[in-house]
Amino acid sequence: MKKTTIAAVLLSAFAANALAAEITVISFGGASKDVQTEAFYAPFAAASHSKVVAGEYNGEMGRIKVMVDTNSVNWDVVQVESAELIRGCEEGLFEHLDLNRIGKEADFVPGTLSDCGGGLLVWSMALAYNGDKLKQAPTGWSDFWDTKKFPGKRSLRKGAKYTLEAALMADGVPYADVYKVLSTPEGVERAFRKLDQIKPDIQWWEAGAQPMQFLASGDVVMSTAFNGRVFAAQAAGANVHTVWNGSIYAIDSWAIPKGSKNKALAEDFIAFSLRPENQKIHTTKLGYGSTNLHTAGLLDPALAAQLNTAPDNLAQAIPMDSEFWVNNGEDLEQRFNAWVAKTK
Repeated sequence: MKKTTIAAVLLSAFAANALAAEITVISFGGASKDVQTEAFYAPFAAASHSKVVAGEYNGEMGRIKVMVDTNSVNWDVVQVESAELIRGCEEGLFEHLDLNRIGKEADFVPGTLSDCGGGLLVWSMALAYNGDKLKQAPTGWSDFWDTKKFPGKRSLRKGAKYTLEAALMADGVPYADVYKVLSTPEGVERAFRKLDQIKPDIQWWEAGAQPMQFLASGDVVMSTAFNGRVFAAQAAGANVHTVWNGSIYAIDSWAIPKGSKNKALAEDFIAFSLRPENQKIHTTKLGYGSTNLHTAGLLDPALAAQLNTAPDNLAQAIPMDSEFWVNNGEDLEQRFNAWVAKTK
């Protein structure tokens, strides 16, 4: 066989293998999945000559654990929250990444790159309010607790996470000391005593869409909310606003389940999705901050200033201590559920 013929056969075989390559990417679904298809999945499939199968889940780590434990991993990339990333990495559920394939740490928001994760987006839990219902704008958690100055129902997530932090900030705990205080029995008691003050005025929310629904209907005048939900409501014309003072931010990451047969291609996908040009589409459509520091320069200045990662907004926020919630979450959630169930 001539050398040229052999080369042609090899090239043909390589092309066939490349075209046959396939990865399954699992995210939280909904509108974000549609945007991820536009920003990441479709362009990566075209650039890599591979196929991206998009799926969704509700963050159930148990599903990943069963796959890993039974050597039946058929997911290649999954979107996880920060606490789940830490726990999953410690328990051996995720592959350790070759960060040289992902990018340079200096190009990203601190905490974006870790042993097992590549940060996809920066989200915040913030105070949101209905501008049609309040004559004066609240400025932080102390106003959220002030039912005389700001009468009306307010909404909090039905869970310990975010709620206990907000209570301590409303009680005057400096932002830098929130988790230090919450790590003590006295701090936990302090947070629940503060929550006692507004318990009759709280309408709890459990799904991410509910805060905007409660605000739109006039059921509540203020609520905690994911900043992307507020962004979407504003884009739809709702007169809702975000108070960044005391907001809590964290990073959602891509991770690769342990045992993925497509680790290299999965790492290529993660690196591709973190490029500024792809992050730009994701950020513009969803309103969640980009983990890539170079994305801001590609955005409309008005949009960039509206994001949780805008320097002025981020300066007023606190990072969620995911390690704290990994170590203390179960006990505090049990304590919270017992407190909610009390009628007095």
